Amino acid sequence: MSVSIVPKWFRNLDTVVKLGLGVFVGAFVLIWGGMFLTRPDRSIPPYSVGSQEGTAVAVHVPAWTSDTEIETLIYRFQKVAHEGREFGRMKIRPTTKDDPAGRYQRITIYVFANDHWTEPDILRRYLSLDTSHDPTEQTFRVEFEKTVRGFYRLEGMAEEGRIGRIHEVLQGKDTAGTAAYARLLFKGPVTAALGSPDAPADKPASSPLSPF
Repeated sequence: MSVSIVPKWFRNLDTVVKLGLGVFVGAFVLIWGGMFLTRPDRSIPPYSVGSQEGTAVAVHVPAWTSDTEIETLIYRFQKVAHEGREFGRMKIRPTTKDDPAGRYQRITIYVFANDHWTEPDILRRYLSLDTSHDPTEQTFRVEFEKTVRGFYRLEGMAEEGRIGRIHEVLQGKDTAGTAAYARLLFKGPVTAALGSPDAPADKPASSPLSPF
């Protein structure tokens, strides 16, 4: 006598419910599989560019991505900046395409583990807050910046990379106390290349301070 591997509770479900569950699970697998297979290599976590507005980019990683894996992604952004700024291979469109100095002279990348925060309308709303004094919008700003899991910024010849929420940092409250929730990975000038593209590690030996 054969034993069915399908749980009894599932067999008892209505056909429509089964189809709905199948579509949900299938969509999740397709999204995750696409992120995994289209990433530049296997040494960084899967990610996708949710939206891009000018020099600002919102990136999504799976919810289970660890801080260590996000750190690896941030260091990869740094490596790309040091080796010619070809962020196109990281699936990012030119951020300063009309700048004679280069197509990626300025870029700010926000890494989220919740794809809601990478929606175009969300990023656009956040970027427009500089001219808004509405308390509701300011609350939105705080929530956006505290939901960030990773942060990379390149401004000309200076760069910065962090792990964790960045609200206090962006509001000018970058003190020793912020290290508990916004760990600084590096902050300094963009200098020579960090080694060959095939180097086993992306982390630089040191990070000199910059005017950032």
